[in-house]
Amino acid sequence: MTIEEVIAERGPITVAAFMDLALYDPQFGYYARAARRSGRAGDFVTSVDVGPLFGEILACQIAEMARLLDSPFPGLNSFDLVEAGAGNGRLSADILLALHSVDPDVYARTRLHLVETSEAARAAHGRTLAPFLDRVASSSDRVPEFEGVLVANELLDAMPVHQVVMRDNGLREIYVDADPKRRSGGLRIVEGPPSTAALMDYLTRLGVTLGPGWRAEINLRATAWVGEAARRLRRGFLILFDYGHPASELYSVTHSAGTLTAYSRHRSAGPESPGPRPPWLLDPGEQDLTAHVDFTSVRFAAEQAGCATLAFMDQTYFAIGVLGRRGSMERLTPKERRALKTLIMPGGLGSTMKALVLGKGVGLPSLACCSAGARAT
Repeated sequence: MTIEEVIAERGPITVAAFMDLALYDPQFGYYARAARRSGRAGDFVTSVDVGPLFGEILACQIAEMARLLDSPFPGLNSFDLVEAGAGNGRLSADILLALHSVDPDVYARTRLHLVETSEAARAAHGRTLAPFLDRVASSSDRVPEFEGVLVANELLDAMPVHQVVMRDNGLREIYVDADPKRRSGGLRIVEGPPSTAALMDYLTRLGVTLGPGWRAEINLRATAWVGEAARRLRRGFLILFDYGHPASELYSVTHSAGTLTAYSRHRSAGPESPGPRPPWLLDPGEQDLTAHVDFTSVRFAAEQAGCATLAFMDQTYFAIGVLGRRGSMERLTPKERRALKTLIMPGGLGSTMKALVLGKGVGLPSLACCSAGARAT
């Protein structure tokens, strides 16, 4: 059975339900069927693929956070490090390798929790983290209760989104249905009433008014996930890297065609790509699907669960701040300098990727990642 046949049997489904099938279904899902999708041999590149420097930068910031958590309670026996959307565990391995050198004491107290929905990726954790198995506390599909630091790199943008469009008669939702005109099977998009009142409530809470014909994505899953992760954090920090914008920019004329994009073989096809059907509808299960993150709503969800926003900045400033605070810039090798250039390049990962840093029960500390200025362009 194919995804097209499943949808033909079910009838029209929301874009969020379609993305669930295309990305996460155990049989069809793009992420579910492989332990790794990024890198030169994959469909896209993340900061992790640039090399171990990203993990080293995070290790330095995590070590500082661990020390801040330990200060009121000397002798704290353990420190929880959670990676959400861990994939095969490469980033966690890079962090632990660097942490062992940066702060052996924090390393010795670290309990690593890997959170990943793909069984194929979870099966790779033992191999990827073989040198650090004594630090691994859990590998599951759910964030545990923890006291420490949670890191998520490009997790929220891949969560299923609802797509809506504003018409003269009000807000409408986009649905995916089987295309009766295609004998060999195929999919099409149709419009219908919103599947849930939460979509209009979401826009109303933000004070957003979509113009006639504007399309937009609403990520109910992301805000629910962040709220739950924040509630599971007893005390500590959340570090979220992703691409997106504040709501005032995301839901503006600049993005009035929406942001849902397909990635395949390092080529992207966005909402304005030519063709009778949107690119994200083609080859379901064989390409990555992402949409820009609404950081305003993500912050609100975390703050409702007791967190405080400590910083929102371009990845450029996060990386330079951490390395500058430690005086590490001058000690980088030529290879590391090339990697850093890729991580901080304007127009690339440096400005496209944003870092949202949240804290709970930690006050408002002066973090290394903020020492170069917490600016988002």
